[in-house]
Amino acid sequence: MDFDAQLKLQAFLDGELPEGEASKVADWLARDREAAALLEELRNTRGAMAGFEAGIQLPESREFFWSKVQREIQRRETPAPKSAPTPLLARLRRFLVPASALAVILVAGAVLIRPAGPFDHAHTAGIETALADAGAFTYHDYSAGATLVWLSYPADNEVADNDEAGTIE
Repeated sequence: MDFDAQLKLQAFLDGELPEGEASKVADWLARDREAAALLEELRNTRGAMAGFEAGIQLPESREFFWSKVQREIQRRETPAPKSAPTPLLARLRRFLVPASALAVILVAGAVLIRPAGPFDHAHTAGIETALADAGAFTYHDYSAGATLVWLSYPADNEVADNDEAGTIE
């Protein structure tokens, strides 16, 4: 039995069919056992439901209850408002602020921390020689905080020329 035939039986049971069509359905029920069985099942279901509904009472009026249901359905169907697209400057700022903070930290670290190596004067000693006067040497020890100047005067050549300076006679 198709869906339309089942609906026609339900309408016959509820008394919703016009007289001419109701008589055709009655003739059909007399000939078709499946249709008659379905009509009997619909009557039994209707009787069970009619007795069951009598004991249920809503705490509010029927119209108020269904208006609450309708409001809830409408609330769930309304889409959430879409947020406006983020401007390019705001998206760029999200990247640039942390990047610039990192750059400042790196530059400050490079300036404040002296590199350990051949240019670190705190841990090494340095020797300087004046080219104009090869007889003077300067020694710097930065870790000890000492500077030593070595003068080789009179020069070895002058001592050789002047015998009186080195001899007692």
